[in-house]
Amino acid sequence: MRAVVAGGWHARRRNPRRGDAVRPGSVDWHAPQWFAAALIVLLLSMADTFLTLELVQHGAIEVNPIMAPLVIGGGRSFAFLKLALTATAVAILVTLTRVPAFGRLLAGPILVGTAFFYALLISYELWLVENLIY
Repeated sequence: MRAVVAGGWHARRRNPRRGDAVRPGSVDWHAPQWFAAALIVLLLSMADTFLTLELVQHGAIEVNPIMAPLVIGGGRSFAFLKLALTATAVAILVTLTRVPAFGRLLAGPILVGTAFFYALLISYELWLVENLIY
């Protein structure tokens, strides 16, 4: 725990050492906005999981063909796999926030875009719950 606290306050590599050294290991401290975006994505993903399970219990179908078989039977494996995949993707995006992805687009804005996408998805699912279930 001491290493985590010390690394947070006294990070050695806040910026790449050379201008062209933009790779995942060149920085060991990331800006707080990426942590906030990552936390928002994870929380919204958990809300999406609960809302999906609620909607499926009331007759909705999971559209994702990979996740559809996991929703049946309580959804414990669905929730675990969804959280594991989301957490892995978020960790990778936070690590790569300064690395260009898909040409010129940085991975950090992709993380923020994912948070906005999840917010829209949660809004739609809440509308479904309100208008279709009750």
